[in-house]
Amino acid sequence: MPTPRRPKPEDGGSFTAEERSAMLEARRERRKGLKSDGEADLLAKIAEMDESDRALAQAIHAIIKTTAPDLSPKTWYGMPAWANSAGKTVCYFTPAGKFKTRYAGFGFNEHAALDEGNMWPTAFALVQLGAHEKERITELVSKAAG
Repeated sequence: MPTPRRPKPEDGGSFTAEERSAMLEARRERRKGLKSDGEADLLAKIAEMDESDRALAQAIHAIIKTTAPDLSPKTWYGMPAWANSAGKTVCYFTPAGKFKTRYAGFGFNEHAALDEGNMWPTAFALVQLGAHEKERITELVSKAAG
């Protein structure tokens, strides 16, 4: 019996190189564990980004440090993220360059206190951060942090 053909990423069946890289980074983060300096790791990841992603990530990091100082910076799958006191990722930034997408993203995990009825948004596309976007992110982070 012939071996089945492994699906190609463009067929929607396998992980892309970028996704595999993110999974490897997550494994390194778990191994590093408590020896990690979350702020330094996050800032190092931001420094590696292209200019537009870096500007967005720096602005979001500044908003979170001011709005929710109890959230701890860390990396999550090689991306900037912020965790609650239990170490659970509450929110994260996805640079456009990491997955070669047309926009960056800012999202929230299940540990964010954003529940609103039976449905609420958990991820947002970002191209630029103007006053309106900064205000909205500030509101969401404040709510998410509880």
